[in-house]
This record gives sequence, C-alpha cells and structure tokens, in this order.
Amino acid sequence: MNILLIGSGGREHALSWQLAQSPSCTKLYAAPGNPGIESHAELVAIGSDDIDAILSFVQAHSIDFVVVGPEAPLVAGLGDKLRALAVPVFGPSAAAAQLEGSKGFTKDLCARANIPTAGYVRCASKDAALAALANFTIPVVIKADGLAAGKGVIIAENRDDAEAAVEDMFSGAFGGAGAEVVIEEFMTGEEASFFALCDGTNVMPFGSAQDHKRVGDGDTGPNTGGMGAYSPAPVLTAELEAEVMDKIIRPTAAAMAADGMPYVGVFFAGLMLTDQGPKLIEYNCRFGDPECQVLMMRYRGDLAALLFAASTGKLDQAEAPHFAGGYALTVVMAANGYPATPEKGGVIRNIADAESGGVRVFHAGTARTDNSIVATGGRVLNVTANGVSVTEAQARAYAAVDKIDFPTGFCRRDIGWREVAREAE
Repeated sequence: MNILLIGSGGREHALSWQLAQSPSCTKLYAAPGNPGIESHAELVAIGSDDIDAILSFVQAHSIDFVVVGPEAPLVAGLGDKLRALAVPVFGPSAAAAQLEGSKGFTKDLCARANIPTAGYVRCASKDAALAALANFTIPVVIKADGLAAGKGVIIAENRDDAEAAVEDMFSGAFGGAGAEVVIEEFMTGEEASFFALCDGTNVMPFGSAQDHKRVGDGDTGPNTGGMGAYSPAPVLTAELEAEVMDKIIRPTAAAMAADGMPYVGVFFAGLMLTDQGPKLIEYNCRFGDPECQVLMMRYRGDLAALLFAASTGKLDQAEAPHFAGGYALTVVMAANGYPATPEKGGVIRNIADAESGGVRVFHAGTARTDNSIVATGGRVLNVTANGVSVTEAQARAYAAVDKIDFPTGFCRRDIGWREVAREAE
C-alpha cells in the first residue's frame, strides 16, 4: 500500500517508524512530517490542517490508505472527505470525532449509555457556570468544551480558583474551546490510559499506559500535553482492562453506531481507577502523545495491516496486536518556558549518540536549519527506552537524555515514579 501519514509530532514519528517496517507498506509519505520522520517517509510540504491540499495529494499519488495522527483534522472532517473519495482512513468522521472535540458531547453520551464517569453539568454562559458551581463540592474540575491542546482542564482547589477558571474560559483564555464549559465532580484515584481499536462495529484492545501531565517533578505546576509516559500500566490489571472493555469501550462503540456515527479509529480512554471501579475521565479520538511513543516502542507486528483492517470494517479478521515483554518509558524534552511561551530556535546536538543501545529519540517540535536540528515547539523530543522493568526503562531513558546537548531545554527527572516506587517495594 501507498500510505500517507498526517502530522508532524512525536506521535507521528513513532507511527512512521512502525509503519515503515510494515510488510504491507510499499511507500510511506508524511505531511508535513519532521526531521525524524524523514528517515522513514518521504516528506510532503502540506500542513495537517490543509484538507484541500491533502485531498489533491492523495488523488495525484495513488494513496491507498491515510493514517491521521492529530485530532484537529479529524474534528474538521478530513476523514469524511477521504471516505467520499473511497480512500480508507484511520480516524473517525467529524461527527464521531466529537468524542474529543466536545467534552459535553461525550458526557451526554455517557449519560445515555450508562457509562461510568463523573457527575457534570454543561454551561453555555459565564453566569450559568458560576451559578452551577454552587452545586459542586471542592475541589471541582472545570473543562473547556472544545480542543485546547491538552491544556483546557482546571482542577480548582477552592471557590475563588473555580470562579477564576470560569472567568478565564469565557474571556477567551482557551480561544473558541472555552465558548462552553463542562463542570465536573472531582474523582479520586489513580489515572491510566487505555487504547482500543474500532472499525465501526468491532473493538480490539490495544494496550495501556500512564502519562505525566504536570510540567514539574512530583506532579507539580500547570498541566501540559504530557511530559512523559510508560507502558504498560500495571495498575490497569487484566481484570480491570476487561471491565473497561465491557463497561466503557463496547458501550461507547454501540452508542456511536446507534446514533448513526459509527466510530472508526482508536479510542483513547483516559480513566480514573476509583474505589467504585474504572470511570471515564475523557476520550481522545487519536493515539495519545506521548503514550503512542511507548506503545509503538513495544509493538511487534504489521501495524499498517492492523490499522487498515480497522479502517475497512475487518477488525474481526485481524490478528490481535502483539507487544514485546517488559516496559517502555519516554521522557519529553521540552523547550524552556513550556507550557507558557516556549523558547524556540535552540540548537540540539548529540541525538545520534543518545540512540545507542536501542534507545529511540522521537522528534516532536524540531526543524532542520543550516544542517542543525533546532527546537520549534514546546515539546521537542521524546527519549524512549525499553526495559524488563519500569525502573530499568527509566534508567536507560535518562542515560540517553543526559547525552543530548539541548541548552535551552529541560525535562522532568521523575517519569515513571509511581511504578518505580512500587517496584522498589
């Protein structure tokens, strides 16, 4: 197959690395890609949001299959337009992508399908939201309804902070994403991420991970798109995974199909493991970033064939995914100032040295300038290693981090800390 991969981040670098190894892949293109992806695919100078240019390229280059990495093109309807051309695409329709594009949509679906989640209320105005806060105990969770790059969630520890979060969202702090907000009860437990493929009818589990959202060590500071992750998540036992499939994933797939918007792609379920069992925090309509990097580091098999089966209604005929034993852990190297105003243009050296011994450095926000790799975004590199334990994977990843010369960058030094502590016990 001739395959086009959409996106330019660390998630897409990890996907390109696996897709390029797939026996089913004849030629791999990436739009727009990044300096890491160019080792595995032919880069195409088309932005991931330029839907018309993507459609033209697909037709001109006899593309057999499109894999969409980021959520924004899916929410904008890229999947629908590709399917109108009879081109299989891994990713949901615009209607189904509301699972990520609108938190209120997802909460309403959970209510209809009896999917366990936090109590909530949707508010379309500042006054309504401020009034609704009186019905919630503190702490309380306030979310921008739309896409906010993983940053539109505020956990308010007191009433003043809750009211300030509402004020910020309706005053445009998160752009159009905050035109409506969802207020939720605060759930207590440990978070985990679970992934499952869906072809519109059939579902198939695709592994677990735990990420680290806060920017600072010890889970301090503001939320980010993710500062690191490891996979699998031992806290999500086989029994709990079965419960997630039965009570969350399958009911979601059935509800989407019943509503006339069958879901095709990957369900990325953010979970809270509560005393009452797993509850859904939110859905994303694409692989996580940086969770995808650790999943791909462990994956063994023909990824292109598996994703194609999910995209063509044949997931029930596909072989279940196989993963290497042990663990994978990734550390995000970010630009100074992230997540507020990252410092761009910093030169990065010694990436090749860091990749010795099977470590992979996935590029996220980088560009090639005058034969140098420079930082162009907030999250810049994903330094990823395997190990027989999380402790070993962590040690190998940080040994590689320390080989990279990135003076204008930083990273957390405690990725995987929960599981490392459990392993020490």
